[in-house]
Amino acid sequence: MSQWSPNQYLKFADERTRPASDLLARVRSERVETVTDLGCGPGNSTELLARRFPHARLFGIDTSAAMIEAAQKRLPDARFAMEAIQDWSPDTSQDLIFANASLQWVPGHARLFPRLAGFLAEGGTLAFQIPDNLDAPSHTTMSEAARDIGLGEIVSAAEVERTKIASANDTYAMLKPVCRRIDIWRTTYYHPLAGLDSIVEWLKGTGLLPYLSRMAPERHEDFLQAYRQRLVPHFPEMDDGTVLLPFPRLFIVAVR
Repeated sequence: MSQWSPNQYLKFADERTRPASDLLARVRSERVETVTDLGCGPGNSTELLARRFPHARLFGIDTSAAMIEAAQKRLPDARFAMEAIQDWSPDTSQDLIFANASLQWVPGHARLFPRLAGFLAEGGTLAFQIPDNLDAPSHTTMSEAARDIGLGEIVSAAEVERTKIASANDTYAMLKPVCRRIDIWRTTYYHPLAGLDSIVEWLKGTGLLPYLSRMAPERHEDFLQAYRQRLVPHFPEMDDGTVLLPFPRLFIVAVR
């Protein structure tokens, strides 16, 4: 199981929070009393929800104790708990269920998405965004780097930890039987970062965790160096050392 670090995750807090802000901007509901943030992390997305709906009962879940602790410290008036998204079942209907870059870690989307929509009150909203970058060089080079240092045996288990997302068409079809309105779009962000080392630091907080958690700590540096080398041909540095990290994401706002 990957060990999540709030400090590592928040090294790129602005970039990680921007998609959550963009997603929330497309939520039309204003009369919201119950809100749950699925995979709340250190509470950066939950804080957006608290600002938008200051009088709502706000709840967040995550499987990381460190993330829950950080979120609770950030938002002492909200309620947080350690719980897996696939096991979550609210005790009351939800006006808004929000998930910022968390559902890619949960298997079985064809069952999960309608199940989550089923927890909504009439007129409630399910809003989520999922990174759509498993086929991007930032991710395909992870397995290549593991093989480069003789750790190819961990690749299959690391890759299966994150769910490959369905197409926009298939995602729409999953939700259409239970939702009366579905807004779906895909955006690619181009994040300017300070060189290849910044890409490594970014991914150390998320995508590289399934690999790092499956190897001995003394192999981490070898792996990260091999990963950095694999990135070189895909991310040319500009004159000032900047590299652009393309980050595609699929967004869904579905109303029951």
